[in-house]
This record gives sequence, C-alpha cells and structure tokens, in this order.
Amino acid sequence: MNYPDIERMASFMRRKILDISHHCNLSTHLGGGLSMVEIMATLYAQVLRYDKADPRWSGRDRFILSKGHGVLGYFSALLAAGIIDEDTYNTFQTNGSDLIAHPVMNLDLGIESSNGSLGQGLSMAVGIALAARKKGQSFKTYVLLGDGECNEGSVWEAVMSAAQLKLDNLVIVIDYNKLQSDGDARQIVDLADLGAKFRSFGWDTCEVDGHHIGQLAGAFEQPPVHGQPRAIVANTVKGKGISFMENNNEWHHNRLTRNSYELALSELVDKETVVVGS
Repeated sequence: MNYPDIERMASFMRRKILDISHHCNLSTHLGGGLSMVEIMATLYAQVLRYDKADPRWSGRDRFILSKGHGVLGYFSALLAAGIIDEDTYNTFQTNGSDLIAHPVMNLDLGIESSNGSLGQGLSMAVGIALAARKKGQSFKTYVLLGDGECNEGSVWEAVMSAAQLKLDNLVIVIDYNKLQSDGDARQIVDLADLGAKFRSFGWDTCEVDGHHIGQLAGAFEQPPVHGQPRAIVANTVKGKGISFMENNNEWHHNRLTRNSYELALSELVDKETVVVGS
C-alpha cells in the first residue's frame, strides 16, 4: 500500500472513531485514540504480517496495545484491515460486546492481549519476543505505549530486560502526545529527552512525526540493529484531526453530543475534500 492509501485509511479510521464514539452514547477516550491513528494505519497497512482470514496464524506478528484506553485507534485499525467486520465494530460498548473500553484478549478478533492498568503491555511483549527467539520463530512483536504510561516503573524494568536479553525482534512506539489523564505530562513527571533515555538503556532509537506516514514507514522499515530492541518516539497531537480536540485534555475522556459530533465530522469532510481535489 502506498502512502496516499495509508493516509486514506487513517482518514477512514478517524471517521469511524467519531461514528462509534457518538453512537455508543457514552464518554470515550477520544484524545488518545485520535493521536495514534497514523501509527496504527501504518502498522496495519504496511508493517505487520497477519492473515485476516486466519487471525491465529502462528507466523503472525504480534501487536500489543499497552495504552489500553486507546482502543478507538485500535479497533478502527482492525476494521480498516478487515480483521473485524462492521457489525462487530458497531457493537462497541453495547451489552455483551467483545469490544469494550479497553482491549480484552480475543485472538479471533485480532486482539493479542488484555490491557487496562497501564505499564503492563511491554512486560508481556518481552516475554513473547523472548519465547519467539527460543522457539526459532521469525515473527516480531510490536507495542504501542503512551508517554504518560512511561511514568510507570514497570515500563523501565521491561526496557532494561529487553536490552539485556538483546531482543532485536521487539519494536515499541511511544505515542508522545505530551498529555495524560491528569494534564500536562511534563508537569506531572517530566520525561525530558525521551529518545535519549531509551538510547541510554541500549535501545536502537529514532524520533519521528507521528502523523507523517513517510517518517513512520521509514522508521519501521529500517533494518534491525543486531542485539538491540527498537524504540520509535512518535511526536503526536492529542485529539489530532479535530480542531477543538487538539491539545485539549478535556477530550481525554468525553462524550460526543450530536452537535459536537456533527462539527467534528464536518471538519473531516472538509479535509477529505481538500485531499481529493489536490
């Protein structure tokens, strides 16, 4: 898939995020779901090896959503990739649904892990990547972390372990939108130069614009450095794509009214028109 196609996939995902957030009639984690859209589109369109007809295929790459509240960006990617269908997607947050406010492990739906409490996904991924190496399996394990999540000590224990174990089949992306539930991440625990931190722990590290498909694809396509796990620090904007949500932490977790839904949707339509006519 070429870059314009991935951009169109990202646009489709944003529209579906708005649709399902409004129609479930509940508060949802919109801000952090929208900030990760280009990351997820690039992963599912170009990077991850998977078989949508056989989600349990043993050779598939594993994806772990460690920032579990980012399900809107995750489920919309599974829909866009054809792993889940529209009927399943539309059950989000309905009684008895497999798709709720945080991911619940369901391999038949392409969901590799359950995640709610932050700071757990990377530890699980370290175990998966180590097991793959011991079993001689070639799949890679990818993890999406939040920057606020990187306040957790368990994240850095896993970072140290991955480097010590030389897991060059492990790739993490940090959704570095610089906001978390309680506000400005720098005012809560200042991560300062996050890329430098990962480098100091022995990770092959790069920093990209997390909304630039070309930069994301280039970072994923770089050949692995022998013996080093890879960290991609993706600079993003919380609420990306909707002007009144961007960098507005009121939309970390909020409900779309009919008026706000229609306003947000109109912004996406305007942007799509510009892309089509350019």
